Amino acid sequence: MNELIKEYKGKISERLLNELEENLPSNAKKGDVTKILEELYNEIKNAQISPGESVGLIAAESLGEQGTQITLNTKHFQGVAELNITIGLPRIIEICDARKTLKTPLTDIYLKGKNWNQTNVANFAAKIKETMLEELTDSFEVDIAYATVKAELNKESLDQRDTKAGDIAKKLQKSLKNVSVKNEGDTILIKLLKEGNDLNKLYALKEQAKKIYVSGVKGILQVLPIKKGDEYLIMAAGTNLKMLLTMDEIDETRTKSNDLFEVGNVLGIEAARQLIIEEIMKVIDDQGLNIDARHIMLIADIMTVSGKINGITRYGIVGEKSSVLARASFETPIPHLVAASERGEVDNLTSIVENVMINQPVPSGTGMVKLITK
Repeated sequence: MNELIKEYKGKISERLLNELEENLPSNAKKGDVTKILEELYNEIKNAQISPGESVGLIAAESLGEQGTQITLNTKHFQGVAELNITIGLPRIIEICDARKTLKTPLTDIYLKGKNWNQTNVANFAAKIKETMLEELTDSFEVDIAYATVKAELNKESLDQRDTKAGDIAKKLQKSLKNVSVKNEGDTILIKLLKEGNDLNKLYALKEQAKKIYVSGVKGILQVLPIKKGDEYLIMAAGTNLKMLLTMDEIDETRTKSNDLFEVGNVLGIEAARQLIIEEIMKVIDDQGLNIDARHIMLIADIMTVSGKINGITRYGIVGEKSSVLARASFETPIPHLVAASERGEVDNLTSIVENVMINQPVPSGTGMVKLITK
């Protein structure tokens, strides 16, 4: 049996051969195994692309045609009104344009271990949420006589976020200029140093202090603990993978963000490629449409082949084409042609668009071969 399978090494991928070996019954006959291998090899051959096939065109057509069926819902709510999600066509456009700022950046935070319950998940969620000073404070007072702003911290909020008044005082001292900050128990005192007791400056200082980030993970703006099957996870609006993945409680193998550039920077270009495929497929499945995953994979490959993420725009993959005419055919033709003439570029007419433009047979399908008489 092993000898038979070895014959097909190189013709059939190793993963498929291993799978076949695992699933073959022990009493399988040699003739049957030969038949199965032959069938498998034929299936693989039929699934391959013919030479000269315009795969890019087919992938674009597959997504483009189905894309006309996609609804335009921009947001929909999951459990609470604060957590919005971009879905449908706007999300596809966001991915294909490789936009750096997302309308609704999201992170699904999975937790390690089994000993999580509703209370400690809620506490951990509060701990990682980006928190400003005003969220931890019961009251702010302005003392004109001593040129001081006094903030009374809420003990319960501090305990929930596992932070201390002393740590908050240090962060405020770092963030504010021309002030001295100290804490007396759970009270923070911020004193103006240079400007004396100017009332306007004191009130401006109070407003500035309210908005200073004092605890949690920067960028995680809202958190929603939810139960999925047997386990708890935290859905978060905002994203900061770099900081989240260093936390012991978080399962770094499953936690994921929907921000292509952050995933690319933290986990590498292959992870970004995988995210493009998953996010586009998620939109298509949500809409009840059916597109072959290989078309989506080709789009993801084209967007990441250079080692960085490029959108399907005139500044992204179109701008990197070697053909002047192909670049000019997409958008803004005159600047492309002028820039190419200044540089003295040569167009070798190797792909489809430029040959269509000058009315020559395209180098694809039957146009790839030339017949020469003897």
